[in-house]
Amino acid sequence: MTEEELLDRIRSGKLIEGPDYATERYVEGLKRTLVVSGDTELISAPAYMRAAQDAPRINSYISVTGIVQDELGHAHIAYRLLRDLGVDVEALVYERDPKDFRHPYAFDVPLDTWAEMVVANAFYDRAGFCILDDVFRNSSYGPWKRALVKVEREESFHLRHGEQWVATMSEQPETKRELQAAMDWMFPMTLEWFGLPDAMKRHAEQIEYGMKGSTNDQLRQAWLSTAVPLCEQHGLEVPAHREGDAYVLDYPFPCEFDEESKRWLTDEGEIAWEQVLERWKRRGPANEELVEQVQRGYRQMTRYL
Repeated sequence: MTEEELLDRIRSGKLIEGPDYATERYVEGLKRTLVVSGDTELISAPAYMRAAQDAPRINSYISVTGIVQDELGHAHIAYRLLRDLGVDVEALVYERDPKDFRHPYAFDVPLDTWAEMVVANAFYDRAGFCILDDVFRNSSYGPWKRALVKVEREESFHLRHGEQWVATMSEQPETKRELQAAMDWMFPMTLEWFGLPDAMKRHAEQIEYGMKGSTNDQLRQAWLSTAVPLCEQHGLEVPAHREGDAYVLDYPFPCEFDEESKRWLTDEGEIAWEQVLERWKRRGPANEELVEQVQRGYRQMTRYL
């Protein structure tokens, strides 16, 4: 299929049902998108299990294990689609260097407390929902679009779990302080989740080929439009406010992040996105630990084959 034939098909509203109906450029762009999606869902599992150790009661722990099971199922969907596109998924998941995984940097900063687990559901899963909902509504790739029906429903549960716990923890001064402390570093972290600003975006095929319908900056605004009101509803402070139809940030974005203290160095002012990219590439303190949990069993099993 030529580029012209492919674009005509997409513009007419027809779905792409496999690599035989697409160009090489479309397939490569789709692979990049699916790898990010699969890696994000996969690494969220050990990240959430780490935070679940601080669950206040057994029912809370069980709820998180249910969420983890969902996330692994979502990762499986993305990797299965990659396998259909000719990718060696076993090598991709189990033999890749930890620094080569494409999940957001946010998961490389360890989640240590129940408050951080709650904010991860309220903020991180909200970001994932914004992105996947946009893909579900606009994707030109039929197999992924249909698979996301299940994913979207389950992600909405994760989001509600976070919202309910935000409401609960906001009722008592002590737990509200814990929640606020988690939000102080996780709110800016989530804003980085959506990637480079539109003016610096390197791959244009996601919009051009209808793999998604919104740009990075548009998705950032979609996240802010629900995350900020949630926090304001419960008397929690976040560095953003609404002006007209858009949300404006009340701190320099992007700025430097201190991994050890989980603190944004806002007093030092705005930094270049190139510096952010360097931090993303070298990954964060939990990167090797989380990937090791995923890959360890595979290495143990292959010793006996």
